[in-house]
Amino acid sequence: MKKIILLLIIVLTISTLHSQNINDALRYAQEDLNGTARFRAMSGAFGALGGDFSSLSVNPAGSVVFANNQVGLSLGNYNKLNSSKYFGNSTSENDTTFDVNQAGGVFVFNNLNEKTNWKKFAIAINYDNARNFDNSIFSAGTNPTNSIDKYFLYYANANANWSGIPLSVLQNSFFDELTFEDQQALLGYNTFVIDPVNAADPTNAVYFSNIPGGGNYYQENTFVSSGYNGKLTLNASAEYKEKFLFGLNINSYFTDYTQNTSFLERNSNPQNANPQRTVDRLRFNNELYTYGTGLSFQLGTIFKPVKEVRIGLAYESPTWYQLNDETTQTIATSGFGLQATPDTTVYGNSSYNPGVILIYETYRLQTPSKWTGSFAYVFGKKGLISLDYAVKDYSKTQFKPSREFTGTNLQMANVLDVANEIRLGAEYKIKKISLRGGYRFEESPYKDGKTVGDLTGYSGGLGYNFGSIKLDLAYSYWERESQQGFFTQGLTDPATINSKNNNVTVTMLFEL
Repeated sequence: MKKIILLLIIVLTISTLHSQNINDALRYAQEDLNGTARFRAMSGAFGALGGDFSSLSVNPAGSVVFANNQVGLSLGNYNKLNSSKYFGNSTSENDTTFDVNQAGGVFVFNNLNEKTNWKKFAIAINYDNARNFDNSIFSAGTNPTNSIDKYFLYYANANANWSGIPLSVLQNSFFDELTFEDQQALLGYNTFVIDPVNAADPTNAVYFSNIPGGGNYYQENTFVSSGYNGKLTLNASAEYKEKFLFGLNINSYFTDYTQNTSFLERNSNPQNANPQRTVDRLRFNNELYTYGTGLSFQLGTIFKPVKEVRIGLAYESPTWYQLNDETTQTIATSGFGLQATPDTTVYGNSSYNPGVILIYETYRLQTPSKWTGSFAYVFGKKGLISLDYAVKDYSKTQFKPSREFTGTNLQMANVLDVANEIRLGAEYKIKKISLRGGYRFEESPYKDGKTVGDLTGYSGGLGYNFGSIKLDLAYSYWERESQQGFFTQGLTDPATINSKNNNVTVTMLFEL
């Protein structure tokens, strides 16, 4: 019974603090190009075309292009290869997962009243996997200069500048009642990574490192994430005079994300002079669990000036998220002198597990809006070519309440930028067979173009029309390079990550 009560206390521990950063914001501000096989085969260039369930995610006017009532289901195979380079050392991780890309239905209503110019209406409901979070990255190498100690010193000595409260005093507090900065400093202090410059002075709040200098620190970082960001769309559209199409989406998001990181550092440097403690090995584990919901809307129109030409324009509002974070941290160290006497140096180990799941107060995230302009040319019943151009200003991303995220929001405004995206797709029909291909380019959301680089993608596929049943198959590929720092402060030396993504999608469509 005592164990059950203790577990409840641990799980229900509440923290009113926040530790979100730019990576957390971009996780939800960016979306993958998922959906139906036809949509993926043409690299998502559907803003002026419609007639596809996933085209609604680009332009909501597209549902009224459907000729008949339909339901559809899409399954996807995801393969991701992450190659990492860290101080000249190369490593790689390869993962494969399966998921539901899309599921939906559309219902079309033809207006038989010849006196009205509103000829056709449609309503649709569709689920898209806006983003698949399954991912793993392993980085390893020997850092010639920087150690993890700089992470803990940053928070410990920053606290000295802010409050001047020694960690020896904070050590007597409940971990969940401390600020995030104090928590990080205490993790290093309780495992002898850092010590006060003058331990005899009870007011001392300046710290030094017990990790010996000399450089050449071997470091490993393992990153594993899983989860999804699902989007459920309620759609309505109408056709006016067979030339103008109008549509509206109400999008509901539900997200579930888990991230685990494990950092290892080893060194064989000579001990500190007159050592009392020298740390030569450290393992630092962090776990993050985020869940929540979001809401957005979209408006779109398609204009058909002549039979062959389609022109589209769509606006996607910001997505307003309500998110919740839960975190856990543990750290373990080993080294010489942890139990030293005046005459001996004893090898020892130390570990610190606060024993709490920190549950943060609900916070809000507002992602940037998006505009998409589209053009398509239809060659009768033989084929088509389609082009989408989209623009999104990531510097408008904001955490809220703003007063609690002033620094992070200012940083995003300064380092993030406007990103342009181009999607090109084509389709050619040979009787009941459709051949498809596409190209995609998306600019970096960062001003430096390196923290997250540009994305380039290619795709292809085919479809077969059985009559009331259609079967589509697509293959898509995209590649992007990024710079991943293991920590946001102190030890920020980045690993260069090259991500290659391969996806196979199968879609079944049924006319009702």
